[in-house]
Amino acid sequence: MVRIPWNDPTRSGFASLRRNPSRVFLHAWVGAMLFAVTGCAMIVPGEVGVKQTLGKLDNRVYGPGPVLFTPGVTSVIRIPTRTVNLEVALELPSQEGLNIRSEISVLYRIEPGSAPSVISQIGLDYERVLVLTTFRSAAADVTARFMASDMYTSSRSEIEKAIVGRMSEVLAKRGFEIETVLLKSIRLPERLAKSVESKLSAEQDAERMTFILDAERQEAERMRIEAAGIRDSQNIVAESLSDDLLAWKSIQAFRELALSENAKVVVTNGNSPILIGAE
Repeated sequence: MVRIPWNDPTRSGFASLRRNPSRVFLHAWVGAMLFAVTGCAMIVPGEVGVKQTLGKLDNRVYGPGPVLFTPGVTSVIRIPTRTVNLEVALELPSQEGLNIRSEISVLYRIEPGSAPSVISQIGLDYERVLVLTTFRSAAADVTARFMASDMYTSSRSEIEKAIVGRMSEVLAKRGFEIETVLLKSIRLPERLAKSVESKLSAEQDAERMTFILDAERQEAERMRIEAAGIRDSQNIVAESLSDDLLAWKSIQAFRELALSENAKVVVTNGNSPILIGAE
């Protein structure tokens, strides 16, 4: 059996192409047209894509990777799903009616499966139309319940959590997740700022004085316990000193003096067994 090479012009396929050169042109033209009418969109990590064909939005969500489409007929809309930092500068109302200048960061992201509804119901300007508007309303409602000085104290975290809660009530059902709200900068009116600083300084002084007083009370208690111990010890000694014991101690002292080789003079009152003086 004789094998014919695959590229031998006598093979039927090549022979047919040689007999019909227009067929070669037709294949090349079809391939070029297919390449020209087929587009490819690349979805990167941290975003999803949604196809829109002749104005109609597809509900399918495309993850990271290539997405083929037909230019002029179909387009691919990209929506970020990574965490977005929205920084806002605004004036917040306080309970006493003051306007507090502040700089706040809102960290949020879009749920991937909600991308089609976000595009169709809100549009690509969703941050300005929905997120920012909801934040301004929630922040004003929350801070109006707090005193201006609370934004300088531990109540700041409570305010941040309350704003997140109010925003989530509106945005969670629309496909947005509010991760956190950060009060980065709070600028009180000058007079109020000085008043708050004075109050905080007074509180620190009071805490320091409380510490000093506690230390003094502990020292006084220690001294009372020590004095009570000394008093009890003296009472025990006084109760144990009877007349017989004192006479015995005096006799022992005279005996030790008598056994000493040094010259000595002993002076007593003649009645008391207690030694009055010796040389």
